[in-house]
Amino acid sequence: MADGEEQGTEPAPGLTTSDPRNQLRKDVGSGEITRVLLAVPDMYSRLKGKVLDAEVLLERMGSAAEMCAYILATDLDMTPLDDYDLTGWKQGYGDLAVKADLGTVRMLPYQVGTAVVVGDALNHDGSPVEVAPRNVLRRQLERLSDVGYHVSLGIESEFLLLAGTPDKIRRAGYRDLRPAWPRNLDYALGHPPKISDFFRDLHSDLRLAGIPVEAIKTEGAAGQVEVTFAHGDPMAACDAYPVFRLITDDLAQRHGMTPVWMATPFTGTGSGLHLHVSLWSANGTAFTYHRGQDLPPAMERAIAGLISGMPSLSPLYAPFTNSYKRFRPHTFAPTRHTWGFDNRGCAVRITGVGKGAHLEIRLPGADANPYLALAASCASITHGFQDQPELTDPCHGDAYTALAVPIAATLTEGSAYFSGGKVPLAAFGETVVRHFTRAARAETQRERTQVTDIEREYGIGHG
Repeated sequence: MADGEEQGTEPAPGLTTSDPRNQLRKDVGSGEITRVLLAVPDMYSRLKGKVLDAEVLLERMGSAAEMCAYILATDLDMTPLDDYDLTGWKQGYGDLAVKADLGTVRMLPYQVGTAVVVGDALNHDGSPVEVAPRNVLRRQLERLSDVGYHVSLGIESEFLLLAGTPDKIRRAGYRDLRPAWPRNLDYALGHPPKISDFFRDLHSDLRLAGIPVEAIKTEGAAGQVEVTFAHGDPMAACDAYPVFRLITDDLAQRHGMTPVWMATPFTGTGSGLHLHVSLWSANGTAFTYHRGQDLPPAMERAIAGLISGMPSLSPLYAPFTNSYKRFRPHTFAPTRHTWGFDNRGCAVRITGVGKGAHLEIRLPGADANPYLALAASCASITHGFQDQPELTDPCHGDAYTALAVPIAATLTEGSAYFSGGKVPLAAFGETVVRHFTRAARAETQRERTQVTDIEREYGIGHG
C-alpha cells in the first residue's frame, strides 16, 4: 500500500555547494575522502564503475574514465549480449567514457573515507550516450521544459527483506525463503528488535549520505519495507536512489538479511516504486488543487498524457517478465490505465491538497529504474501538452472493474506496444526504442529457456 499525502512538493535545494570541485579538494586534502566510486547507472538501476584513488580523481576531474560499453547493454547477470547498436561482438565491445558529475558526490557511511559520484556516459567525441538512463531522463526533462514546466519528484520505494545473507540464500538454491518477519506489520510502530536496529541504522546512514529520507515503515506483506524520500530536483532524486540501494544492500547483509528488489517476490506480494510528481512553472506550482474544484489545466493535461502515453512505454517502467505478475486485482497495484482522487487502485492517483497536490504514478514496480520510469512519465506528460489527448473520466469506485485500457499482460506484449508505438518513437527516437526493445527481447528469451521449480512441481507432481 502507498501513502504520500504527507510529502511536500516544493523543489528542494541541490545536494552540494555551488562549487563542488573546491569542496572535493577540501575533503580529499583533509583525508575525509581517500577513494571514490565512480559510477554510471545501468539499465537496471544498479551502479557500475570503478574505485578510484581520490587524488587520481582530482587530477583527472576534467577528463573521463574508460569503461566497457556493455555495462549499458547487458542483463542482470552481466552477460555480453549481441545485436545492440551501442556495443557487441561486431563492434568488439569497446569502451565508452564516464565523466564524474561532481554535484553528485556522497559519502558512503559504511566505508570509511569512501565517496560515490555518479557519472555521465559519453561517446569518445564527447556527445552523450543516448541510451544511458541518465541521458534518457535528461532529454525528457528538456522536452517538458520546452512546453514550460519542470518536475518536482518524490520517490516511494518498497522492497522485501529476507532472513539470511545473500550467500546463505544462494547456497540454499533460493529455496525455503523466509521473510524477515512472518506477518503483516503495516503501519506498526512496534517491530522486532533486529528490525528496529536495521531501521535505525538505515535512517542514520541515509542522512549521513545526504539522502533526504522522510519516513521508513513496515508495509502490508511479511518482510516488506517502504521508504519515502523528500520531493526535489528529479535528477538528484534519481541519482540518490541507486546509492540508497547500495547502502541498503550492504547494511541488510551486515544485519544478516537480504533485500529483494523484485516487483513480485512471492505470489500475491507486490512491491512498487511509486513516483510522486508535481509540475512547476515560472509562476510556481501548476498543480494547486482542492477536492471539488476543477482540475488545474496543467494537471488535466498531465493526467491525459499519462493515461494515453504510458500503455506503450511499459518496458521502461516494467522491464522484466516478473514485473507483470505484480499487476493483479485488489493488490494495490493497478491493472488498468485509470486515474482517480485518492484511489490506490488507480495507475495515477491525485493526492495531497492545495499547493501540496500532486500525482502519484503507481505503475513502476520495485524492479524499475527510476531514471527510465520518470522518463516515461515525463514523455507521456509532454505528449499530453503537445498532442492534446482526450482526458478520460476519473475512476470513482473499484478501479479493478473500470472500463479502461488494461495494462500489458506480459513483457512481450508491452514490448510490442513500445516498439511499434507513436509516443515512444516521437519522444525517444529510434535509437532508444531499439535499445530497450532489445533488452526486453533478451529478458523474454531468458524466460523461455529456463525451467523453473514451479514447472517441475506441476509436471512431476501431476505426471
